[in-house]
Amino acid sequence: MKILHTADWHLGKKLQEVSRYEEQVLVLEEIVAIAEGNDVDLVLIAGDIFDNFNPSHEAVELLYRTLRKLSNYGKRPVIAISGNHDSTQFIEAPDPLAREMGIFFYGKYDTVIPVGKLDNGLEILDADTGFVSLKLPEVEFPVRILLAPYANEILLRSYLGEKDREEELRSLLAGRWKTLAEKYCDDKGVNLFLGHFFFLKEGEKPEPEPESERPILHVGGTQALFTHNIPDQVQYAALGHLHRYHAASKTPFPVVYSSSPLAYSFSEAGQQKQVVVIDAKPGEAVSYEAIPITQGRSLERKTFADLQTALEWLAAHPNCFVELTYETEHSIDASTRRSLMKAHDGIINLIPQIKNKLSGADQQLQVADLEKDMVTLFGMYYQDEKGQKPNPELITIFKEVISQNETQ
Repeated sequence: MKILHTADWHLGKKLQEVSRYEEQVLVLEEIVAIAEGNDVDLVLIAGDIFDNFNPSHEAVELLYRTLRKLSNYGKRPVIAISGNHDSTQFIEAPDPLAREMGIFFYGKYDTVIPVGKLDNGLEILDADTGFVSLKLPEVEFPVRILLAPYANEILLRSYLGEKDREEELRSLLAGRWKTLAEKYCDDKGVNLFLGHFFFLKEGEKPEPEPESERPILHVGGTQALFTHNIPDQVQYAALGHLHRYHAASKTPFPVVYSSSPLAYSFSEAGQQKQVVVIDAKPGEAVSYEAIPITQGRSLERKTFADLQTALEWLAAHPNCFVELTYETEHSIDASTRRSLMKAHDGIINLIPQIKNKLSGADQQLQVADLEKDMVTLFGMYYQDEKGQKPNPELITIFKEVISQNETQ
């Protein structure tokens, strides 16, 4: 069977004040076309469907319209879990109606999907908290899916009680997944994991989360689960949360972040966005392929030292959003700013980089500086960032702010 893995749609998200709605329409249409073109049997959406707990009507309508097409009007099952940006109640609200079209929303760990056969021929063979087994009409074997939506601190504490040390969280989730896998997942069907967590190999240094993401799993200070917490019966783990396509682990099975379909912050500048198509059979290692998303505007971080070079680059790259750093002796003058902004409609941030900053050891904060008063330190910071000393009015405002903080 062929499976499409996607995640982190973040419907309704803006780039600062710029709407991404039209781009989201295009990338979702492209994902539908990829599913059709690859004759996909099943679609997995690994969380962060919306960008906030109360999505706009426009975002909700786009989701339902897309899922109707993605499910091939009820012929192709779609399994979607909630992420840390999603409201579990909102995600699960349409499930009873959507289920009749083979679209399953799963947001809460105590939810059990009803067993039975649907009018479209899809059969739910088994279900448990955090698990579902499906039999597709055109596929000879069942597909079993361990469901691991994002769990917030309140939900995790309800499992952990007052014990919230990170090793107990990991062992709790790993133990639950192992129990489900041992009960339901043999080599007579395809076994999958669908989750929205921060996974990495134990011992590896966690990479930074994208600027557009909220850190997750802070109960007990933990910020990551380990790839070996996923049971060995699994053949492919489809993950969401990190926006860059990569495999957190490739053995004994792939643990893969599909990436978001659009770049949502400048920390993602230059990333190629993708979806993943998996070819799976019972009892065998899967093969998978990342398919690039071509629609939508890329995000670029660029630095220029002269106006002409900047204008030439902007003219040659019209279909992107730009965080542009401009090297200057003092500040960006009004004429230069107008020329840059007029040359490109996608400049989101225009940042001056002052050339005459102090350099080398003179620029570094020394230990002795820590003994200086707050006003002096603020003046040093402002000089470093702006290339000039703060004016008396700004110093007065700063003194008022710190005096208010000291009295509270």
